[in-house]
Amino acid sequence: MTDWTPDQLDRIGGADELHVQSRRGDGTLNGPRIVWVVRDGDELYVRSVNGRDSAWFRGVQHRHAGHIRAGGVESDVAFIEPGAADNDTFQDRLDAAYQAKYSYSPPAVARITSPAARAATLKITPA
Repeated sequence: MTDWTPDQLDRIGGADELHVQSRRGDGTLNGPRIVWVVRDGDELYVRSVNGRDSAWFRGVQHRHAGHIRAGGVESDVAFIEPGAADNDTFQDRLDAAYQAKYSYSPPAVARITSPAARAATLKITPA
């Protein structure tokens, strides 16, 4: 895996919407879903607003690979669960990032910062 460039971080992290596609077993991509993306330092994160049971999240969990498009950037990606970094302090930082970035929609922010959405947090890295 490689790291995001500063330009990619700015463009993807600054985009309101990220189009995410999971990779099927045969290597083809599922249809795109729109999700919200936030930046934490030099890393990018997405959450499933409907938790771990949403179709796109389940698809990503099968192969941990897919494709994203946001801010004029397209990239094949790996989806990584935060693991050891999945603690309250880390999740609170992401909550704050979602609240700051998407403050124009308090009801949607409440859903993306819910316990179910927090449990469906994924880091995206270039593949």
